[in-house]
Amino acid sequence: MAVLYTAEVTSSGDGRKGRVVSSDGVLELALDAPKEVGGTGERSNPEQLFAAGFAACFHSALRLSAREARVTLTEEPTVTARVHLERDDDGYGISADLVVRLPGVLAATARELVGRAHSRCPYARAVRGNVRVGIELVP
Repeated sequence: MAVLYTAEVTSSGDGRKGRVVSSDGVLELALDAPKEVGGTGERSNPEQLFAAGFAACFHSALRLSAREARVTLTEEPTVTARVHLERDDDGYGISADLVVRLPGVLAATARELVGRAHSRCPYARAVRGNVRVGIELVP
């Protein structure tokens, strides 16, 4: 594959309770762990950042799939990503659930578009076989 773009972000400080800054300065955030794992929950965390990227990427793949299938989206679709921080005897892991809303699209067509988006979304492809990803299609 040819590299089209490289995002570069540096983490400093105490990891989950530190800072992240992109090389272009557009992204600059102080982080904190979620309350559920000992943080204050007052700042963003890595799971939220991953969820934001996954939701946006899948949404783009969904819209591209609709254009290619010549499906007119009369209302704005939405994609909500829920990224779960989990722990078992082997340590920490993540899983994700995507909630896709495609108003005005017939259920069978919506399922087809979601399948196409799941096949092409770079985030979905990157975690395939390594991270459980559930997809729920809601009316």
